[in-house]
Parts: sequence; structure tokens; C-alpha cells
Amino acid sequence: MLGWDDLYPLPVPPSWVAGAAVGILSLHFIQKLLFPYFWADLRYLLKVFTYGLRVEIYRLRGSVVTVLDKFVKLAEKQPHKPFFIYEGTIHTYRDVDRRSNRIAQVFLQHEALKKGDTVALLMGNEPDFIHVWFGLAKLGCVVAFLNFNIRFRSLLHCVSSCEPKILVVGADLLGTLEEILPELQKDVSVWIMAKESTFPNVHTLLDKIEAASEDPVPINRCSANNLKSAVLYIFTSGTTGLPKAAVISHLQVLKGAAGLWAFGATSEDIIYITLPLYHSAASLLGIGGCIELGATCVLKKKFSASQFWSDCRRYNVTVIQYIGELCRYLCNQPVKEGEKNHQVRLAVGNGLRNDVWKEFLDRFGAVKICEFYGATEGNICFMNHTGKIGSVGRTNFFYKLFFPFDLIKYDFQKDEPIRNKHGWCEKIKKGEAGLLISKVNAKNPFFGYAGNKRHTEKKLLCEVFKKGDVYFNTGDLMVQDQYNFLYFWDRIGDTFRWKGENVATTEVSDVIVMLDFIQEANVYGVSVPAHEGKAGMASLILKHNASLDLEQLYKQVVTYLPSYACPLFLRVQEKMEMTGTFKQQKFRLVDEGFNPSTITDPLYFLDSSKKAYVLLTKELHEMILSGKMKL
Repeated sequence: MLGWDDLYPLPVPPSWVAGAAVGILSLHFIQKLLFPYFWADLRYLLKVFTYGLRVEIYRLRGSVVTVLDKFVKLAEKQPHKPFFIYEGTIHTYRDVDRRSNRIAQVFLQHEALKKGDTVALLMGNEPDFIHVWFGLAKLGCVVAFLNFNIRFRSLLHCVSSCEPKILVVGADLLGTLEEILPELQKDVSVWIMAKESTFPNVHTLLDKIEAASEDPVPINRCSANNLKSAVLYIFTSGTTGLPKAAVISHLQVLKGAAGLWAFGATSEDIIYITLPLYHSAASLLGIGGCIELGATCVLKKKFSASQFWSDCRRYNVTVIQYIGELCRYLCNQPVKEGEKNHQVRLAVGNGLRNDVWKEFLDRFGAVKICEFYGATEGNICFMNHTGKIGSVGRTNFFYKLFFPFDLIKYDFQKDEPIRNKHGWCEKIKKGEAGLLISKVNAKNPFFGYAGNKRHTEKKLLCEVFKKGDVYFNTGDLMVQDQYNFLYFWDRIGDTFRWKGENVATTEVSDVIVMLDFIQEANVYGVSVPAHEGKAGMASLILKHNASLDLEQLYKQVVTYLPSYACPLFLRVQEKMEMTGTFKQQKFRLVDEGFNPSTITDPLYFLDSSKKAYVLLTKELHEMILSGKMKL
């Protein structure tokens, strides 16, 4: 009797097929073992290369395509698609295009603005921030985003440093305008988002917008001749001094706008933006990224932890933006049923601590955390495309070919890079903390700061590894592990980060020493458990025979400093310790922190509920450490 195999004999594959299969499986096993991130790295590098190639093709064709150009084309292609939603109201691509045209027409008729002139924008998160921004961009103006948290002296400095022809102020910031108006340069024309004005020589914008034409302005006004020409000024505290206006070129806007796409977002996504629009994260990555995708975003006036997830469900949000503090605030909210009941799939941002990262995923579900690193004015960016917890990104041989950078040894006492006997900087070993520097070249330029050549030059390191080389000094200390993952370690210089903002210690100390009873102020950041960044602390030396006036000190800092820069802790000392180079000694003070059990000097705490500085007792210290006292 014949069997099945006799009737239908199975073909026997050649011997080489089995060998090939074994070889492929072996290669796959070796790749997984020795190069576990090969395919993830390859996909990411291909995306980077593809986008760079696209920009280069535009350049070779002689056509410069900006993010604004892309928006105008989208307004023609998908006029009825929502561009952004604000407080339940939908603003389509056509709506935004037409209203920004109106604003451009107003300034074209009422102001002698030339292409390349600067206009400063002092507004909160609202639809007209975007309309004014785009309208001025259509006139070829450089728009300077002002931080609405900063006050009097710092704000005047920001306005003067970018030398604007016009200052546009939001209706909810007229109180801030009133503070600076008497000291504002007389050649700056002031416009407010209102129909009537009680200020002398201040123009109104809303009434004129209603009467203006929706017709586009002449195309030659907004056309860019060079991707490296300035289009925005975004202020950054950097590593020292008052805020500086970082020059943002069309090229940087294009790179920033590609971020969401690089992380896998699509035109079908709905992006939730709660960060302030004066930040590059919200304006370039958020709004610019939305345009790059042709997607929709939901704009929030101000971040609200209690409304966050209900907003996400209401608007079917799929992509959120964060800073580390934002995620911690969400995790600190009372646990509710159905917290994983949402459609958010991507969270893009930076500054997320390991413990908060893990808690966020456990509590709110399988959201892909897309952590990245990048300075507003910098020429280097890292993206954590693998989801490695705690890492800001990953590098490899090919990435360093496109974006050359190094981590170098740093002297914390002298506050400068270490150079060997030959005068060259030295690279650190893997696992050690080093200063991140990025090579400046034609492909990765550094555009510097507006109106301040000295600050631009200070951010550059020359003769680093060889004669003639130039590197951008990020001011950040990083660690690279054996698998080439990068981790943020700390900031250098006279700065610290709190509430998602850089705080310049010199700016804070300058405000404090204006008081007639303060001889000297040494400002630094101290770590607080379960909080990102460092809280501000000031060591004070009183003038001879003077007494500490806590009420006047409180009034001084809240009047002249943004809330995130006000020192949370005070320490009154008899004398100020100095380094060997006659700089204020900060390292020991930072290490000692704000513990009244170990510090004999008087300590005080800024109690926001009492709107006053109060004595920091052991009991109050325990409440701060346990999280019972809100900071």
C-alpha cells in the first residue's frame, strides 16, 4: 500500500538553503547580542538623512522653502482642516491664513516696516499670538518672542537687546506694559491687542484688523533668499547674565519642525500644546511640527494638571508635549478611575526624571516617551528614538559624522575646560561626566545672539583639539554610557534650571543687592527631593549695622523677578567665602543645601501661601522633603 509521501513526494531543498537559513539566524542572533539597536539606529539615521537631503535639494534648485511657505500651501490644499483648537473654538488653516493676512495688511499700511525689521511680541498662549507671528513673518520681519513672566529691568533689557521697531502686547499683559512704558525707548512703536487704549501714544490693533483686507501681501515681502537668515529671536538665560536673544534662522525652524515627524507623528495626529509659545519647544517643535505634518494641535492658555487628561479625551489628543515638571505634576494628581482611557500614543519633551518616567508609564499606559536634548541656540540635538528610560538620546559613528560633538574634561573649581600641557582639551572616558561641545561648521552653524557679539564669542571654544577648530559650548555636562546612550548630568556656570526655565544667578543677585541693607548676595541652586532641576537659594551678607527686612526682600524679588527665579531659600552669613580666583564659593553651599539641622546660619523659606519669607524650622524642612509643602 502506498503512503502519502509516495503519492506526493515533498521536494528536498538544496543543502545550501539550510546553510543559508542557519547563517541568517546566526547573524540575527549576533546582531541582537552585539548590536541590539542596529535597526532602530538605522531607521532614525535614514529619517535624518532623508530630511537633510530634502532641504539640500531645495537649496540646489535655488528655491528656499520655509515653514511659513509650507503653511500657506497647506491653507490652499486643506483649507477646512483644523489647524488649532483653542478653548473649544476651531481655527482652520484658511482662518489662520486669512487673519494673519489682515494683520500683515495693518502693519503694511500703518507702519514703515522694512523686510528684516524686528518686531517684539509680548503675548501669552492665545490664537492671536500665532496670527501676529505669521502676519509679521509674511512681511519678512524678524519676530522676537518675549517671556511674559519676566519683569521690569529684565524685560526692558530684552526689548532693547533685539532693537525692535514695534512692540505688540497682549490684552492680558497691559499691567506689564504699564510698568515698562515710562522707561521704554521712544523709538519703539507700541501696539496692543485691544480696540481702545488708555495709554498715550499706544496704538490699538483689534479695531484695525476688522477693517483690514484678507488679501495676501506681496510675495517678495516674505520670500526668503537664504535658509541661514534670521526669522526669530528666542530668549534664553544661557549660562550667565540677563536673557539673551538667540538668533533663530529658517534652517533651525525647519529642523525644529521636523522633530515630531522624526519621532513618528503623522498628519492624522492631534498635538496638545500646553507649554508657553515663547519657548522653542512649543513654537518650533509644536506649532512648526504641526505644519510640517499638516496636522491639528490643541492650544492651551496655561497648563492645568487637573484638566490635562479630560482635555486629551475631549479632543482625541494623540501626541502631547512635556517638560519634566509637567509629568511630575500629572503623577502628583489624585488617582482616578480610567486614567489609561485616552488615545495619547506619543509624549515628546525633555527633563523627565527616571522615577517619574516609570511612574508615568505605569499609571497612564503605553505612551511612547520621546525624550530629546537641544539648546535653543545650539547646533546639536539628540533624540531618544529607542525609549531607553533616563536617556536624552543615542549616538553612533554615523551620527557623529553628520553632527560632530565631544564630551571634554571640565574643571569645576576654575569653571573652565581642562587643557593639557600642550593647550588642547581632553576627551572623557565613557561613564564619566564631561562638557558637551559641538563642532561649528557650514553644515552645523552657530548663529549667536542678537546685538551682543561678546556673548556670541563667549559661547565658542577655539583651538579645542587642533589649531583653527571651533566648537559651540552647550554649558551642559553629559554622560555617555558603554552602549552610547547619553544622559544629562548638570549645568555649568552661574545658572540652574527650575520650573522648566533657566535661572541666571547673576540676574537674581543683582536684584537682591539693590536693597540698601544687602552687602552681597550669592545665588545658587539646591536639589529638592522629588523635584526636577534645582530650587533657588541666596546666601546673604548684610551691611554693617543693618538688619534683615524680610518683607521688603519679598516685595523686591516678586516685583523684579519672574516667579521661577525668586529664591525659595535664604541663608544669612557673616562673611562670603571666595574661591582662589576671587569668585563666590558655591560648591560647599550647594552641598550643604537648606537643612536647619546641620546649618547654624539663619535660614528662611519663601512660603507662597503666606506671600512672605518665613523662618525655616526643622518641622517646615520635613514638610518640604515629604512633599506636603508646595514649592
